[in-house]
Amino acid sequence: MRNRDRLNANEVEQLDQVRLACRDISRVCDLARAFTDLVRNRRGQLLTDWIRQAELSDIVSVAKFAAFLRQDLDAVTAGLTLEWSSGVVEGHVNRVKTIKRAMYGRASFRLLRIRILTRP
Repeated sequence: MRNRDRLNANEVEQLDQVRLACRDISRVCDLARAFTDLVRNRRGQLLTDWIRQAELSDIVSVAKFAAFLRQDLDAVTAGLTLEWSSGVVEGHVNRVKTIKRAMYGRASFRLLRIRILTRP
C-alpha cells in the first residue's frame, strides 16, 4: 500500500507482473489505492463515488466492504472529512475497560472507581 514512488525497482516490477497476470488483483489494487487516498487526504466527499465503483466491481469482498460503509455513510464521510476525532475518548474507554478486566471479581466498585480516577 506504499505509494508507488516509495517502492524500489524490484517491487515495482513484481507489482506490475502481478497486475498483468490477474485482472482482479489489478482492480483490487486500484480500489485500495483510491480508498487509501480518501483516508490519507481526507477526501470524504469522494466516498460515494468510491463506494459505487466498489459495488460495481466483481470482487465480492470489496463490494461487501463498500456495502458496509454505505450502512453508516454519514458517519464514515464525517470521519474522512472532518479534522475532529473521538480517538482520545476511545483511548480512555479502552483504559477503563482494561482496568475493569484486571480487577474483575477481585475488588469492589469503590476501589475500581478510585483506580480509574487516580490513574493518568
